[in-house]
Amino acid sequence: MAIAACVRQIVTKPMQQGRIGVRHEVAWMAQTLRGYSAPVAAAERLTRSGLKSDAIPASNAERMGLAALATSATSAGICRRRVGRRYNTVATATATLEAPTEILRKDYQQPSFFIREVTLTVRIFDGRTEVASRMLLEKNTGGSLPLDGEDLKLKKVLLCGKELKEGEGYTLEKEKLIISADALEAGDSTDLWLETEVEIEPEKNTQLSGLYFSGSMYCTQMEAEGFRRFTYYLDRPDVMAKFTSVRLEADESKCPILLSNGNRIDSGKLEEGRHFAVWSDPFAKPSYLFAVVAGDLASIQDKFITKSGREVHLEIFAAKEDKDQLWHAMRSLQNSMKWDEERFGLEYDLDIYNIVAVKDFNMGAMENKSLNVFNTSLTLAREDTATDDDYERIEGVIGHEYFHNWTGNRVTCRDWFQLTLKEGLTVYRDQEFSADMGSRARKRIEDVRILRAAQFPEDNGPMSHPIRPEKYAAIDNFYTATVYNKGAEVIRMYETLLGRDGFRKGMDLYFERHDGNAVTCDDFRSAMQDANGRDLSQFERWYLQAGTPTVTATDAWDAETGTYSLTLKQTVPDTPGQMDKLPMQIPVRVGLLDRESGKELMRDTVLELCEESKTFELKLDETPSGRPVPSLLRGFSAPVKLEYDYSDEDLSLLAGFDTDSFNRWESMQRLGSKAVLDAFKTEDIDSFQPDATFMDAMKRIVQDKVTDDLSLIAYALILPTESTLMQQAKPPIDPTRLHEARNRVRKVIATELEDDMRKRYDELTPKDDEKYVIDGPSSSQRRLRNVLLAYLCTSGDAKAAELCGKHFKTAKGMTDKLAAFSCLCNIPDSQEAKEAIEQFLADANGDANVIDKWFASQARADVDDLLPRVKKLMEHPEFSLKNPNRLRSVVSVFISSPQFHLPDGSGYDFALEMIPKVDALNPQVAARMANGAFRTWRLLDEKRQKMILDRLADLSKAGLSKDAAEIVSKMQA
Repeated sequence: MAIAACVRQIVTKPMQQGRIGVRHEVAWMAQTLRGYSAPVAAAERLTRSGLKSDAIPASNAERMGLAALATSATSAGICRRRVGRRYNTVATATATLEAPTEILRKDYQQPSFFIREVTLTVRIFDGRTEVASRMLLEKNTGGSLPLDGEDLKLKKVLLCGKELKEGEGYTLEKEKLIISADALEAGDSTDLWLETEVEIEPEKNTQLSGLYFSGSMYCTQMEAEGFRRFTYYLDRPDVMAKFTSVRLEADESKCPILLSNGNRIDSGKLEEGRHFAVWSDPFAKPSYLFAVVAGDLASIQDKFITKSGREVHLEIFAAKEDKDQLWHAMRSLQNSMKWDEERFGLEYDLDIYNIVAVKDFNMGAMENKSLNVFNTSLTLAREDTATDDDYERIEGVIGHEYFHNWTGNRVTCRDWFQLTLKEGLTVYRDQEFSADMGSRARKRIEDVRILRAAQFPEDNGPMSHPIRPEKYAAIDNFYTATVYNKGAEVIRMYETLLGRDGFRKGMDLYFERHDGNAVTCDDFRSAMQDANGRDLSQFERWYLQAGTPTVTATDAWDAETGTYSLTLKQTVPDTPGQMDKLPMQIPVRVGLLDRESGKELMRDTVLELCEESKTFELKLDETPSGRPVPSLLRGFSAPVKLEYDYSDEDLSLLAGFDTDSFNRWESMQRLGSKAVLDAFKTEDIDSFQPDATFMDAMKRIVQDKVTDDLSLIAYALILPTESTLMQQAKPPIDPTRLHEARNRVRKVIATELEDDMRKRYDELTPKDDEKYVIDGPSSSQRRLRNVLLAYLCTSGDAKAAELCGKHFKTAKGMTDKLAAFSCLCNIPDSQEAKEAIEQFLADANGDANVIDKWFASQARADVDDLLPRVKKLMEHPEFSLKNPNRLRSVVSVFISSPQFHLPDGSGYDFALEMIPKVDALNPQVAARMANGAFRTWRLLDEKRQKMILDRLADLSKAGLSKDAAEIVSKMQA
């Protein structure tokens, strides 16, 4: 499921405008992050022996110090002294909210029964839907059978054709239908069929989990625990069943399209204008991969010929008015299918593949077997409605969901603690796909920007958890940047350690062993280990330990022997519930450069740091005249923080001569961080001047005509996001002052380099008769031009407004139009801005994705009175709390902005007001909102800490859902 695309979506705008972001800063953050969300050999292969146990042995758990397995924080909620020192916490929390009941990974048990076959009949009527299920049970341990169910109206229960009565054959408890052991023992042991009939109301389902109504269609979202809102079931991923018959019935005029998983095997007319369709999926799957769509939709069709010569029918559905925006998604799907065959030898296994674009969707997309459901923001694209970042994001998420067919569907998770098994692995695969489709260097920089802006703060906050969590109250809260993005980095380290060929051998063995099974992260690690003859037992600590390790490097140079000595020392920080951690297995890719010429003296070498400290001696064939300059952690070979005492001159040399594109960019990020943090610490920010080395480096980048990929130049010019800077500054931090410091550095750059920037901007400006092209080079050209525009408009004066206005009016596509519009929103009282605000909305012509952009650009504007403007936006008739995209485009965007942390606490009051309102409609979205708002509170100054804790105390009394309550409880712990 794709949430990482939503995260990417949140991080790209600030890239262009210099504001904070995680791809909530670079997709709200790629407007600032991009968002992800989210069978086989015969079912007989899913035997009890195929369900592997990965419980931690008690001795190992003790050695790891996994206090995460212990109880939650005390009811007083006082921060531990040790944690308080670490975060410089000066305020304490008095919690009144009872922490929700948590589920522990160590308590995993197999179900008492498996479900091997399912038939469903779904009858859709106005205001109600009837769901009749028939399940073939297989006894495992036996006893009673507890089935999950939420907000269901039970009509009937039958066992082996005999109707059961409440209190005799079954009982109803909170969110459970329990079939008694006596009734099950009395049934036919060779053919145990359980039937239920329930009624639900999808039109009233604002949680968007289970079956709900959106626009012109009924659709489902079952991951993680939505199937229980559809019918009673063993709603857990280790129960894999064949859905042999799914019959859908509805009014044909309202729902002419009826879709489910697998292949359609029958259809026809019914009385009173109704019709039906029957679908059958030959592959066993868990309930979270089940899907239904019924509505009045349009579609485009194409095909794909697999490497074995089979023809696969491809069809993408959307609302009728959006049909012409689907072709980029189709091409992305075909590219994904071809890439997976070529890179991993994985071929699609059915004869049909459907995608449906939905306007109301909590996540980015969902990989339901053969019937993907997508957020429209990650499906629809046309040059006048979608930016270059949108096109790239759509391609990546289409790939992500397709790749899940093998890494998630054919081999799935034993339990939800193993979520990174499918998501981390599949994010890695979609990153590699995007790198091969475009620029590998640029993609790597983008992925690390997201990791640092979204995941590093998570690792450093109250919600810190390993990529494989040890406990949860609401699993929806663990669709996180840690599970997804850090999980992908862990997968990448396997390839770094084993090589591409070794990684492929491990993947092949993984599928050979586990195709058709529900397995664990340990099973994946074992496949990698066994296929390559490597001991990867220490590598398990990446799954066990939370926190971002710090690698500190020191060096020595022996000119006589030509030996360069590099000492690496690692520290794994304490995190909530985990202290005194063991060393990780960290691959550190290094190179060496000549200090005088910049020539590479030693090419990529991977050093494995497995101890707390180790010295590596590197013998050079060619002895330089002076001490070499190390290029450390090339390609960001491990998700760690690197500390090395680089001089500004060293960084300038690396920025100009390093053969590793990532480290060239990283050197500029280090120089930029130093400049901003120096400004932050100075008494008078308004008079601060960055040092000459940094300014000279920036000038060289603006003037660079050698680098072919202009995106690399664009990224080098962008200062680190404020979210990243928050992790580098020493607490307590005044976020308003940090924002002012970053803006000051940007303003100085823009002022001193104005002539060079304007010259380069004009060179990149397309001619009037130049055709608008969507491809890599054209996108990079627009990216650099728009970064320059953002700098040229930092003054906010009449000259800046005029340039932005012209850029807006002459834009040939959404990329340039949105870049100009976002800059104009920073000077909202100018005539050019007022005209653009009216024109942008008029040009949208009702297109929801474009209107979301209109809202988001204004909600993240860098203006002092942003909060009143946001509240005014919420009064607009196009705004709705019920649509997640629209809600995020205003409320979530504001919460991620610097103005959220206004000294008077009004931003915190706004969050206190909005979280309960949203929670009453959609707990998943509310929980993410609470997490995004308050996760960094321990890094802030005393006044803000106290204000936030006061608001958290109020939220703890607000009667929140399990999802939101878990976040609020952990924030105070």
